[in-house]
Amino acid sequence: MKLNDNIQYLKGIGEKRAELFHKLGIFTLGDLLYHLPRGFEDRTNTRNISDLIDGETVCVKGFLASAPRKFRARRGGGWVVQTTLSDGTGIMRLTWFNASYIDKSLSDPEAEYMFYGKVAYRNMAAEMINPVIEKLEAEGGGAKKMGMIVPIYPATAGLNQRGIRDAVKRALESLTESIPEILPESVRARNDLVGINEAIRRVHEPEDFDEFYKARRRLVFEEFLKLQLGVSTVKSVKKARKAAVIKDVKCIAEFARGLSFDLTRAQKKVINEIAADLKSGVPMNRLVQGDVGSGKTIVAAAAMFAVSRGGFQSAMMAPTEILAEQHYKTLKACFDPWGIKVAFLSGGQTAKERAANIELIESGEAAVTVGTHAVITDKVNFKNLVLSITDEQHRFGVGQRSKLISKGMNVHTLVMTATPIPRTLSLVIYGDLDISIIDELPPGRKPVRTLALTEAQRPRIYDFVLRELNRGRQAYFVCALVEDSDTVEAKAASEYVKKLSRGVLAGRSVGLLHGRMKTSEKEDVMRRFADGEIEALVATTVIEVGVDVPNATIMVIENAERFGLSQLHQLRGRVGRGADQAYCVMFGNTKSGVAKERMQVMCETNDGFKISEKDLEIRGPGEFFGTRQHGLPEMKIGNFFTDMEILKETQSEAAKILKSDPFLSAPEHKLLLDSITKTFAKAGDILN
Repeated sequence: MKLNDNIQYLKGIGEKRAELFHKLGIFTLGDLLYHLPRGFEDRTNTRNISDLIDGETVCVKGFLASAPRKFRARRGGGWVVQTTLSDGTGIMRLTWFNASYIDKSLSDPEAEYMFYGKVAYRNMAAEMINPVIEKLEAEGGGAKKMGMIVPIYPATAGLNQRGIRDAVKRALESLTESIPEILPESVRARNDLVGINEAIRRVHEPEDFDEFYKARRRLVFEEFLKLQLGVSTVKSVKKARKAAVIKDVKCIAEFARGLSFDLTRAQKKVINEIAADLKSGVPMNRLVQGDVGSGKTIVAAAAMFAVSRGGFQSAMMAPTEILAEQHYKTLKACFDPWGIKVAFLSGGQTAKERAANIELIESGEAAVTVGTHAVITDKVNFKNLVLSITDEQHRFGVGQRSKLISKGMNVHTLVMTATPIPRTLSLVIYGDLDISIIDELPPGRKPVRTLALTEAQRPRIYDFVLRELNRGRQAYFVCALVEDSDTVEAKAASEYVKKLSRGVLAGRSVGLLHGRMKTSEKEDVMRRFADGEIEALVATTVIEVGVDVPNATIMVIENAERFGLSQLHQLRGRVGRGADQAYCVMFGNTKSGVAKERMQVMCETNDGFKISEKDLEIRGPGEFFGTRQHGLPEMKIGNFFTDMEILKETQSEAAKILKSDPFLSAPEHKLLLDSITKTFAKAGDILN
């Protein structure tokens, strides 16, 4: 078979089974060979029962010391099969749940068996739960399942590990052509990399760990190098374009003097970087990372001011109506004294309001536009848009950001996020952007004190909340759910608000806010909370982004174990926005080691970058990045956290390649460029 042959023609697959492989993105033989392992089982480590350690995963070999016993479990009624194994040094119990057929695999009392699984000690005796079984051949035959490194693949319902392993084995046996080598020989030699054909074969069927790691390193290197070169090429193409020149950027100093507060050193530094971009004549492509409350909106306002003075238009897009309206109010207050008109667009507007604002935009009378996705609808046409700003950019897909940019010609682009990416990775993840970091909070802000407490301490926290309310302060109570659920044990906002209103907060003004409410209802609740009419707000994560009430000093997060680290940090950022000391209290089930670790990190630091690094470590790169939002290809084998050294090596190699061949036009780079273009096209056409 050849690489482009349909997977259904591989022996043992067929049309129906091929549909299961399609769910994993496998359509051809080549796709199957590039379906790379996400890990492995080490079945080379065989131990005596007397030497077993609790928690380790190993192989044991011996004879059955008792006949398999099959019975129904007391709870649930599922089948349980149990037996014991002896190897001459000790006896170990073996248990299988919901596998009634297992006793047939243990039917020979005279045979020698090997088992692979995780060891647990119960009542001083070793046990394995659901171990892998292999019956050894009678006359000294070797093991077929044990004594080897066994790859673990991404799988799907109906297609287990064995099915994928068997298919990969047959594919390697059936392949009659070589896999094209996209890395030039000079790159392989410089970095001591094995060839692609050896790498593919050895990552699937390694004979030892040295082979496996060499093969894996080659494949990770290739994946990271394509990523580095892809985003760098995008950057080069963007830099080659022309953009409107904003000649007078010194006017920003005039704007800053008109503010009622002083800009921080970090804000001034980022504004200077943006100003240099605006007057360069090359389209700005800049990411501004800043922790919650660091003042990114004013930095954006400074850029808009300079663009407006130059006679051009700016547009800012935010992911939620609450955040968009907040930006609108902030920018309107900034620009009204200067006579700069600000238009607002959102889905919640009446047709009349929307039409009036669109007219202001099309005529050019509105120099600044703020809104939600409504800004990128086909009905909205700008007169001379030259600056596009996207806030909380990870909430938007690549296509949405591109659509806003397409409403002008070679537009300057500014994207902002309060979800910090670890510094060591941001150059890769946002390689096509220049990066600015606001790493300083406005003066007078105190770090939020964070506590992780048990249910026994709840009455004391409620007393503390009441004391804060009596001082004229306000509080948030955050729930994971809107309504009670039969399947999820967590407080629901709709029930919790009733409980608080009838109990500890009886006689107080308590509000409710969640995503299922109508836009007008949400806006009314937020306005009343911002004005101080509502003292305590029970909400879901709809408040995670964009709610700014400086008078709110305490946040109680229920079922904190249900939130990720970055989300907890974002929620905490809703308090501590004024001069008073603020507090964040987390109640949650800390029986899970991961949940306990998250809460400990939250209590130890307020630094968003440290939190993001820990979040990446805990959750892993796949869940952390959400690559489709970035327009980047998904990593099949590389791990941004554990493969950091290889990532650094590819940064250096990419720089060498691009120095001699900026657009990868040399013959030796043709296959590499083709592969990069194909890989990135699947991820959202970032190379267009």
